[in-house]
Amino acid sequence: MAQNILLIEDDPRLAALVSEYLGESGYLVSCATSGKAGLSLAAANNFDALILDLMLPDVDGLEVCRRVRASSALPILMLTARGDATDRVVGLEMGADDYLPKPFEPRELLARLRAILRRSNGAGKALSTSNLTPDVLSFGRLEIDRGARLVRLDQRTCELTSHQFNLLLTLAESAGRVLSRERLMQAATGETLEAFDRSIDVHMSRLRAAIEDDPKNPRRIITVRGAGYVFARQQV
Repeated sequence: MAQNILLIEDDPRLAALVSEYLGESGYLVSCATSGKAGLSLAAANNFDALILDLMLPDVDGLEVCRRVRASSALPILMLTARGDATDRVVGLEMGADDYLPKPFEPRELLARLRAILRRSNGAGKALSTSNLTPDVLSFGRLEIDRGARLVRLDQRTCELTSHQFNLLLTLAESAGRVLSRERLMQAATGETLEAFDRSIDVHMSRLRAAIEDDPKNPRRIITVRGAGYVFARQQV
């Protein structure tokens, strides 16, 4: 059975392109050109996923995301023309499952859509597994074992110091929330951090070297300029 996708996008040309491409790939696509129209469609229909533009003429994409997520676990792929990391972090924090910056290749959109649909279909199984092993936090290929104080990436153990493990665990337990440097340093060492002390950034750099695929372009631990760090809720 074909899966139903809701597309909220105010650019008619882009909406037509995405609808046609996804239609050729076997999906049924319903389009809305404003946030209010999209919310009405979402409330009246049973969709399998939402593709949501960040910049809309009335209710912006972040607010639409917040309203949908308040009452539904509908998978959300957010489209953004803004490349700033803060916008992406806020979108993920509001409940989006993934984001894709414009301009994008239709093939990448399709791949990301399929990925969030797969994760959604496996949500019940993942919940059952986590109930059996509450000490293990799973984020895609990354596992954090609180009981054994071990971190595994692709089933391989990452070498972390005690401070680094404490930092990672603090971030992971607050996934999607921005944590200040002071909060993170206190969690790692039990000490407060003076405003001029940048040693937390050194710890984060070393932690990224251990768990990121590309430490120079982190996807798990994201810097929020002027605020601190956030651990991505959805990972690969």
